Amino acid sequence: MPISRAELPVDTVELARFMVGQYLVHDLPEGRICGRIVETEAYPLGDSTSHAFSGRRPHNSSMFLERGHAYVRLTYGTAWMLNMSSEYEDVGAGILIRAIEPLEGIGLMEARRPGVPLRDLARGPGRLTAALGIGPSLDGADLCMGRGLWIGKVSRQEKVLVGVTKRIGLSREMHRPLRFYVQGSPYVSGPRKLLATSPEAVSGGSVDEA
Repeated sequence: MPISRAELPVDTVELARFMVGQYLVHDLPEGRICGRIVETEAYPLGDSTSHAFSGRRPHNSSMFLERGHAYVRLTYGTAWMLNMSSEYEDVGAGILIRAIEPLEGIGLMEARRPGVPLRDLARGPGRLTAALGIGPSLDGADLCMGRGLWIGKVSRQEKVLVGVTKRIGLSREMHRPLRFYVQGSPYVSGPRKLLATSPEAVSGGSVDEA
């Protein structure tokens, strides 16, 4: 079942935490790809590292859509990255979906990233988009619609331990605890020594069919 926009917190940091344990789904002509989101980062209002910091531009306009829309951006000229708008319409902020645990359509992911171990198929934002076939055509997509690229809602059947730590891959504003992840998951990106050891429990479960 797709998550509704009303269920999404209207706060960038809270949304980044909330998204850990939800499901990222991409329905393609050749089949469904699905994975549990195990890592996110928040890029809130006023953050100088955010693509929205300098204001609305043609290239970042999706960040200013109402929360729950995809913002797909080419980074370093080599990798697409999947973000999600996170505030009210016309307020620029977002979260980065950094990694998923592959669950369904693994063969389709492996075809896009041949020879890569399961653990590394979507462990990191560039790997994630490559494995799921996410590119610029999905910029601005409504992730609450339950078709194409969408977010699957988890059922309240288990607890997911969510850790919080500093963001990685930045040259500034690295001190704030704005990176959230599933504690103990081997699918989380980055050095293990940077991960916090004091998780907080949130509800999680399994994705339902659309």
